[in-house]
Amino acid sequence: MIDKRDVQSFFDRLAPGWDAELVRNEPVIAAILDNAGVQPGVRVLDVACGTGVLFPDYTARQAGHVTAIDLSPEMAARAAEKAAGTCIEVQESAPYDVVMVYNAFPHFPDPAGLIRRLSGLLRPGGRLSIAHGMSRAALDAHHSGSAHAVSMRLLPEEEVR
Repeated sequence: MIDKRDVQSFFDRLAPGWDAELVRNEPVIAAILDNAGVQPGVRVLDVACGTGVLFPDYTARQAGHVTAIDLSPEMAARAAEKAAGTCIEVQESAPYDVVMVYNAFPHFPDPAGLIRRLSGLLRPGGRLSIAHGMSRAALDAHHSGSAHAVSMRLLPEEEVR
């Protein structure tokens, strides 16, 4: 079982160099945001936002309001710096048109519980988007390294549905 404190400590340690190590796949990110319905005016909850990786994308797509949360105080502090002067706030409120979990789902110890909780934060007709910029195989290989103690294998697609 993943311990929440271990996840927090792990990402607090990585926060200072996170953006320098970030690799973005723009077409994949665009497809993820399209599928989630991120468009002008929508309200988004970005769960496990990290340092605000998707903030420029939300701004470019003219999201109406974005609330971003992260378990790691160090990640959240960096995200808050990026959010200054935008429609993005780093805290929690509801309801949302889109709830986004990007590049973070394997780090939640109760994925089914997370899906239930986040689904309850959606407006009627809203979308919960759980996405990663890597394939399942690449993600499993990536998490077999230093992040293995704070990661779980992805749920089968049928269970997520």
